[in-house]
Amino acid sequence: MSEDQDEIILADLSDEELVEQMWDDLYDGLKEEIEEGVNILLERGWAPYRVLTEALVGGMTIVGKDFRDGILFVPEVLLAANAMKGGMFILKPLLAETGAPRMGSMVIGTVKGDIHDIGKNLVSMMMEGAGFEVVDLGINNPVENYLAALDEHKPDILGMSALLTTTMPYMKVVIDTLVEQGKRDDYIVLVGGAPLNEEFGKAIGADAYCRDAAVAVETAKEYVKRKHNQAATA
Repeated sequence: MSEDQDEIILADLSDEELVEQMWDDLYDGLKEEIEEGVNILLERGWAPYRVLTEALVGGMTIVGKDFRDGILFVPEVLLAANAMKGGMFILKPLLAETGAPRMGSMVIGTVKGDIHDIGKNLVSMMMEGAGFEVVDLGINNPVENYLAALDEHKPDILGMSALLTTTMPYMKVVIDTLVEQGKRDDYIVLVGGAPLNEEFGKAIGADAYCRDAAVAVETAKEYVKRKHNQAATA
């Protein structure tokens, strides 16, 4: 490592040092440095999927843990996620070409009547940071939006967000519709938002309530792993 920390030349670092430096740069939300680091690793012959998992997902895992533990806060995590997006922009087309394995996929959106999206955006970015493919439907989604997206994208997970006590019950409308159509068991349903709690999640028939983005990632990983194991033994 360079003695002058302000003048670290990424190209001069060994692979191991560069990955650790990228973790630090992600933590600090340094988008340009992350893009440079991704390009250097690719030039050195790293497979896109290895860059994603070791450099980017590895770094965002640290961000997620510190967010969960109250060391980092929403603005800092948004900066880290934005830096991650810079790296993902380079890797996405390469990952598509190589057909690299994905952690899983998710459709997420804020429910009808609710226009709050900071928490949802954070979950989307953290999920992408963990290697999930995410389709973000935005805000104010009626049940039809969710159903159309589920039919089109066939995700592992449906995520719903609400920040108002008046819009929370709409989550049950979506889940009940899935039950009526015989599709409920096709998806892992995760719900979140400030007024929700675990009891509410259970009451409406969701698989889990996630109190924040870091928990959402951990929960998603756990459920997708379980789903894949069941499919393998079926």
